[in-house]
Amino acid sequence: MFKKEKIKDLHYSVNGIISADALQAAADEILTEYGKTAKMPGFRPGHIPLSVLRQKYNASAYGEAIDKLMNKDLNEYIADKKIRLAGAPKADLAGWQIGQDAEYSLEFDILPTLPAIDLEKFTATKKVAKFDNAEIEKSIENIRKSRSTAEKQDEKYKAADGDVAVIDFKGFIGKDAFEGGEAKKHHLILGSGAFIPGFEDQIIGHKTGDKFDVNVKFPKEYHAEALAGKDARFEVEIHEIRKHILPELNDELAKTVGQESVEKLREHIRKILTEQYEEAAKRDMRTELLDILADKVKLELPEVLVAQEMEMAKSEHERGHANCHGDCGHDHKWDEKKERKEAERRVKLGLILAEWGTQNKVEVSREDLQQAVWAEAAQYPDPKQVFEFYNKNQNALAMLRGMIFERKALDAMLTHVKTKDKTVSAEELFKQAAAK
Repeated sequence: MFKKEKIKDLHYSVNGIISADALQAAADEILTEYGKTAKMPGFRPGHIPLSVLRQKYNASAYGEAIDKLMNKDLNEYIADKKIRLAGAPKADLAGWQIGQDAEYSLEFDILPTLPAIDLEKFTATKKVAKFDNAEIEKSIENIRKSRSTAEKQDEKYKAADGDVAVIDFKGFIGKDAFEGGEAKKHHLILGSGAFIPGFEDQIIGHKTGDKFDVNVKFPKEYHAEALAGKDARFEVEIHEIRKHILPELNDELAKTVGQESVEKLREHIRKILTEQYEEAAKRDMRTELLDILADKVKLELPEVLVAQEMEMAKSEHERGHANCHGDCGHDHKWDEKKERKEAERRVKLGLILAEWGTQNKVEVSREDLQQAVWAEAAQYPDPKQVFEFYNKNQNALAMLRGMIFERKALDAMLTHVKTKDKTVSAEELFKQAAAK
C-alpha cells in the first residue's frame, strides 16, 4: 500500500515502495514464463537456466514486474478508496536501479461523483409544426418522378426544365479550346445544376438539331485554377430531347413501393412525415437540455480529460488550417481561452451523460448499433466500404456506440423533463434542427 498520498480536488499524488526481493521474485516469475517458449542456441525451450535467461531478458522482465506490482498497489488503493481513474496514471521511478528497492510515485486524476439531478425542475421547449396534405402530395409526386420514363421528343419540341438533353459541346476561352471542355452525346438533366451556372438555362427553349453557342463565366472558386473566373464559350449541338413521362397515380404504382393502394401509400407517407417532424423537434430539445445541464449541474472536471479534449481540438484546428492553405481569416485563429471553455463543456456533458446513463441502466443494443451503421452506410455510394471500415476499426465502432449511448441517455432524460409547446412553421423547425 502507498506510504504517502496528496489529494487536491480530483488530482491524486501517491508514493510507494517495492522491495528489491519482491521485484526479483516477480521478475524471476516472468523470466520463467519467457523460458517456456524462448529459443536460445544449445537449449531446449522450457529447459533454459534462469541465470541464462537473466543475462538476456532481465531488463525487460524487471520492467514488466514493476508495472505489475505498481498496478497491484494502485488497484488495491482505488478499490479501498472507492474511486475511479479518469485516465492512465503518470509514473516516476527516477534514480531506480536493478537490485534496489523501487521507490516510485504515481499521479492521476479521478472521475467526479455525479450530484443528484432533479430533471423535473427543468423545462424544455418542444417546437410543434404541422404539415398539410400538400406535403403528402409532394412526396407522392417525387415517387412518380423517380419512376418516370424519359421519352424521346420530336424535332418541334422545345427543351424545358427537367428534360434530358443529349448534347455535344466544346468549350473555348477566347479562341482556344480548353482541356476537359468537350464531350459527345452527353446526357444533361436541365435544371440539375450539374454544369456551370447559366449553361443549362441556355439549353432550355432549343430543339433537336439546333446548333448554338452558350456563353458563361466560370465561378471564381472553380476547382481548375486556369479556368476560375474566366469567360467561356461553348459550341453546343442537341441530338435528342427526352421528356420525363410520369406514371399514372394508381394502386399499381403504390405496390411498387410496398403499399397496397394509393390510400395506404398516403397513410404511410403521413406516418413517415410525422416521425420526421417529431425527430426534428426532439433534436432541438436535446440541444436545449444539453445547454441546461451545462449551465445548471455543478461538476468538478478531471484536468487530464480537459487536456485530452483540448489536444484533439487543436489537432482538428491545425488540420483545418492546413486545408485552407493559410487563407483562413481571423476567425480561424486558435483561441486558447475559448477552446478551453468549449473543451470543458464537452467533458462535463460527456461525464454527466455517461454517469446518468449508467445509473439509469441505459444500454446500446446490437440492433441499435446495426441501425446506426446502416444509416451511415446509406449515405455513401458503396455501403460495403462503411461495413468493412467498422468491422476492421473497433475504436471507430466504440466511438459510434458512445454517440448512441449519449443520445439514448438524453432521450431518457427528456422523459423526466417538463415540456412546453411552441408552435412554429415547418421551415423554422427544420432550419433549427439542421443547424444543431
